[in-house]
Amino acid sequence: MAKDKNTMRSNFNEQIQFILMNKREDNNAFLSTSDYSRVIQQVKKSKKSLNTVGEKKTTKDYRVIRKYDILVMNGKEHLIRPIDEKNVVLYYATIDELFDILYDTHSAIGHGGRNRMVSELKNNYCNITNETIMVFLKLCAECHKKTVCSKISLAPKPILQPTFNSRAQVDLIDMQSRRHNDYRFIMYYQEHLTKYIMLKPLKSKCAEEIAYNLIDIFTLFGAPTILQSCSGKKFVTSIINKLHVIWDEVKIDYGWPKHSESQESVERTNRDVQEMLSAWMTKKDSLDWPSALKFIQFKKNRTFHSSIGTSPYEAMFGCTARIGFESSNLPNAEITKIKTEEDL
Repeated sequence: MAKDKNTMRSNFNEQIQFILMNKREDNNAFLSTSDYSRVIQQVKKSKKSLNTVGEKKTTKDYRVIRKYDILVMNGKEHLIRPIDEKNVVLYYATIDELFDILYDTHSAIGHGGRNRMVSELKNNYCNITNETIMVFLKLCAECHKKTVCSKISLAPKPILQPTFNSRAQVDLIDMQSRRHNDYRFIMYYQEHLTKYIMLKPLKSKCAEEIAYNLIDIFTLFGAPTILQSCSGKKFVTSIINKLHVIWDEVKIDYGWPKHSESQESVERTNRDVQEMLSAWMTKKDSLDWPSALKFIQFKKNRTFHSSIGTSPYEAMFGCTARIGFESSNLPNAEITKIKTEEDL
């Protein structure tokens, strides 16, 4: 794994250097470490000129101040874009930092594609270009495996619903080859309006076990009017019948998936979940995939979904998913120093 990462890093840096050779001299998207320091010094100089009475002010000073600012934390200077009315801090990244930023982001969103990468990175950085992201993605071996496994087809049309919980889907992911503590399946549940998913480990695929897990979801978010599955009518009706027995107040009807592409969409999601699980197990050196499901579910829900133009989490709750200080735009080096509220 480390060897593959180092090879990828080397190839990435080579391609970035090739891009730089063809860029104009006034390019500002790519900053070397020396350029980064030089810009910080220029920002200081321009600020001093603009704030000093009688000092000569130049067009360059105004241009620099409009584009850059400096954030000082624990004595370290960070180059940022001037903070706007939204109080969002966006950092400038150096060329030396690019690979690690892209690698960590790509891993965190389960090897998501360009749109997901752009959506994640724009929350923290202001100078990472689409071109840079595409260079990285083309070098990712895991993404190449995913592409090879995917069928060539038209992009699936989203099943649009007028209201929350009017339609939901339930399917199973077969994990029998990775059986752990008697768990053999994953129940995959998705609410169609928000694309929000829930993942539950199952010991069997009997209707009763599935129904009990669905009730856990329904008593949190409410029950849908229509429940569908790519596994067919017999599979869903047996679950609905068991639901009606356990909870006689709930009334749900069976529905067919609206588009033939739904099967492909479900298969793609299943592959994503399994790949994210594999990455988690490799990182943690653990075979306990049932314990990982909550984390995989959270990652899937907080990443950008192209058919709704936002993340499922934001569509469901109306705000971005937070993970403590990791959501604060603070550099990782500073986050590790925070132990108390006073430190913050």
